[in-house]
Amino acid sequence: MSWKMEVQVDGKWSGNGIAFATKKEAELAGQDLLGRWFVPTASRAVESDQPVNYEIVDGVQRRVEEVTDGSQ
Repeated sequence: MSWKMEVQVDGKWSGNGIAFATKKEAELAGQDLLGRWFVPTASRAVESDQPVNYEIVDGVQRRVEEVTDGSQ
Protein backbone atom coordinates (compact mmCIF):
# COMPACT_ATOMS: atom_id res chain seq x y z
CA MET A 1 0.00 0.00 0.00
CA SER A 2 1.05 3.56 -0.65
CA TRP A 3 -0.42 7.03 -0.34
CA LYS A 4 -1.12 9.51 -3.12
CA MET A 5 -1.90 13.19 -3.08
CA GLU A 6 -4.94 14.48 -4.94
CA VAL A 7 -6.03 18.07 -5.50
CA GLN A 8 -9.50 19.40 -6.16
CA VAL A 9 -10.02 21.51 -9.29
CA ASP A 10 -13.47 22.66 -10.36
CA GLY A 11 -15.04 20.21 -7.91
CA LYS A 12 -13.16 17.17 -9.25
CA TRP A 13 -10.31 15.29 -7.55
CA SER A 14 -7.19 14.67 -9.63
CA GLY A 15 -3.88 12.95 -8.91
CA ASN A 16 -0.60 12.18 -10.58
CA GLY A 17 1.89 9.31 -10.74
CA ILE A 18 3.61 10.11 -7.43
CA ALA A 19 3.10 7.64 -4.55
CA PHE A 20 4.51 7.92 -1.02
CA ALA A 21 5.08 5.37 1.72
CA THR A 22 3.21 7.41 4.32
CA LYS A 23 -0.01 9.38 4.55
CA LYS A 24 1.92 12.27 6.11
CA GLU A 25 4.19 12.55 3.05
CA ALA A 26 1.17 12.63 0.72
CA GLU A 27 -0.47 15.30 2.87
CA LEU A 28 2.73 17.38 2.84
CA ALA A 29 2.94 17.07 -0.95
CA GLY A 30 -0.66 18.27 -1.26
CA GLN A 31 -0.06 21.24 1.02
CA ASP A 32 3.07 22.12 -0.94
CA LEU A 33 1.18 22.03 -4.23
CA LEU A 34 -1.63 24.21 -2.84
CA GLY A 35 1.00 26.74 -1.81
CA ARG A 36 2.41 26.95 -5.34
CA TRP A 37 -0.69 26.60 -7.54
CA PHE A 38 -3.70 28.88 -7.60
CA VAL A 39 -6.24 26.63 -9.36
CA PRO A 40 -6.65 23.77 -6.80
CA THR A 41 -8.97 24.55 -3.90
CA ALA A 42 -8.20 21.56 -1.64
CA SER A 43 -5.90 18.56 -1.26
CA ARG A 44 -6.18 15.13 0.32
CA ALA A 45 -4.21 11.91 0.81
CA VAL A 46 -5.72 8.68 -0.54
CA GLU A 47 -4.62 5.06 -0.26
CA SER A 48 -3.20 3.46 -3.39
CA ASP A 49 -1.88 0.13 -4.66
CA GLN A 50 0.76 1.90 -6.75
CA PRO A 51 4.35 1.12 -5.76
CA VAL A 52 6.06 3.87 -3.76
CA ASN A 53 8.20 6.02 -6.04
CA TYR A 54 8.77 9.23 -4.06
CA GLU A 55 9.71 10.24 -0.53
CA ILE A 56 10.08 13.52 1.31
CA VAL A 57 13.41 14.05 3.08
CA ASP A 58 14.10 17.31 4.92
CA GLY A 59 11.11 18.89 3.17
CA VAL A 60 12.26 17.95 -0.34
CA GLN A 61 10.48 15.47 -2.62
CA ARG A 62 12.78 13.01 -4.33
CA ARG A 63 12.30 10.00 -6.53
CA VAL A 64 13.23 6.61 -5.09
CA GLU A 65 13.46 3.17 -6.60
CA GLU A 66 11.47 1.53 -3.82
CA VAL A 67 10.52 2.31 -0.23
CA THR A 68 8.94 -0.66 1.49
CA ASP A 69 8.15 0.24 5.09
CA GLY A 70 7.87 4.03 5.26
CA SER A 71 10.81 4.38 7.63
CA GLN A 72 13.21 5.83 5.09
